[in-house]
Amino acid sequence: MVRELELKILPKDLDNHEFILTKAAKKARWRKDQIADWQIIRRSIDARGTHPFFLLRIRLSKEEQFSPAPRYLESLQMVDQSLTVLIIGAGPAGYFAALELIEQGLKPILFDRGKDVRQRRRDLRAIQQFGEVDPHSNYCFGEGGAGTYSDGKLYTRSHKRGNIEKALQLLVEHGATSDILVDAHPHIGSNKLPKIVAAIRETILAHGGEIHFNSCLTDLIIHDKVCKGVVINGEQEYFAQGIILATGHSARDIYYLLDQKGVRIEFKPFALGVRIEHPQRLIDNIQYNQPERAANLPAASYKLVSQVKGRGVFSFCMCPGGLVVPAATAPGEIVVNGMSMSRRDSAYANSGTVVAIDEKDIQGISQNPVFSGLEFQKQVEQQLFKFGDGSQQAPAQRLDDFVKGKVSTDLPNSSYIPGIYAAPLHDLLPSFIYQHLQKGVQDFGRKMRGYYTKEAVVIGTESRTSSPIRIPRNRATYMHEEVTGLFPCGEGAGFAGGIISAALDGQNVARAVFRFYDLKS
Repeated sequence: MVRELELKILPKDLDNHEFILTKAAKKARWRKDQIADWQIIRRSIDARGTHPFFLLRIRLSKEEQFSPAPRYLESLQMVDQSLTVLIIGAGPAGYFAALELIEQGLKPILFDRGKDVRQRRRDLRAIQQFGEVDPHSNYCFGEGGAGTYSDGKLYTRSHKRGNIEKALQLLVEHGATSDILVDAHPHIGSNKLPKIVAAIRETILAHGGEIHFNSCLTDLIIHDKVCKGVVINGEQEYFAQGIILATGHSARDIYYLLDQKGVRIEFKPFALGVRIEHPQRLIDNIQYNQPERAANLPAASYKLVSQVKGRGVFSFCMCPGGLVVPAATAPGEIVVNGMSMSRRDSAYANSGTVVAIDEKDIQGISQNPVFSGLEFQKQVEQQLFKFGDGSQQAPAQRLDDFVKGKVSTDLPNSSYIPGIYAAPLHDLLPSFIYQHLQKGVQDFGRKMRGYYTKEAVVIGTESRTSSPIRIPRNRATYMHEEVTGLFPCGEGAGFAGGIISAALDGQNVARAVFRFYDLKS
């Protein structure tokens, strides 16, 4: 007999397994000696009342031990002599597609414009400390994609898109803590994810796959609406029946290439705004109603949404105990993002705070309407860069000054390593973006008492929330609607929004490629 039940416990009791088991047995009305096995299958925090609690979902068994989690690595095949599939991009979509292809018996050959996770660190140091942006190796480009060095949050609402448990278990099998299988909002951290990404690389290589870094897609070989291969670094040609395009939301050159090759792409709504940073102690105090955060409670987070004149203003990619980082992918632009280490022990909390943008908002930005969102992003990023001193220092205002439309006379301390300087973000941002942010953050302050404070700093600009372009594909085949053999995938194609949703999309596309190969054989 198996039973599931929910318990509410104080943070101080989270590590007391004997206490939890006793409480679970009492609620189930079972004697403890009747319980053959038990496990926590879900853990979340309820901070709505006077005191925060952990909510645990417990599974109890009277008859037998629970089966261990499936080991997906055991189902992988040796594919060095198998039919090949080309994958462009070694982010979560590309890497999880590769693992799935190996499981299906196909050989993945991956190309990434950037470097492996270890070599990539040097370029992150260069942008952080010296303002030098490598257009092929940065916070967005390189092994593991944008998520590797910008937080590693694993929460997704994409439960209908695939097997989330499989994706999480694969991460565990490559070195992630098993806590990610239980936590309602799982998180790995930018200090631990690189080792996991490297372990996935070794798995792909050990089973006969290939991975090529410093390998930028420069052309697609397309004849009669059939994609037959790719050109890498302007010279080397590779051919396959199936090409998975998983290049991420910031690979702007790929969109221009697709347009030049006559591959249909389309405008996609996106969001743009700023990143707002608070002292973490302030957020803890607001959310937990405690002057000091109790033991076992993680750094508090928030999620805020407002409607301003029918337009959404919302927090995005909230990083408790985190850092603000420079995420530009080309010289001459200011882009910021957020990240957290696994312990989330920074003194700061930050979140993107952005405004929804539709096609009608930016008409006339580009002669080709498909590129309106992309060109709008670039204009804002470059405008903020030109106002500065030519470095990666970011323009900033205290939150109350931002709302009042005045330049701050001083700024609070910030986690942003290149540094911040006082600037009129209210003038530098497009007027409709500023006006909606101005009203939105005031509404946030009403919903979350203490949020609207001069202790918070607004940093520009948060512009890479998602791709402003979609590469359309057939819903059933996952193949481009017009080009046979080309499989758009992940965030860059407009079909994902984070590590896990990108991983799920990679798995789905890989299975679609297998079906396509099966039909062709």
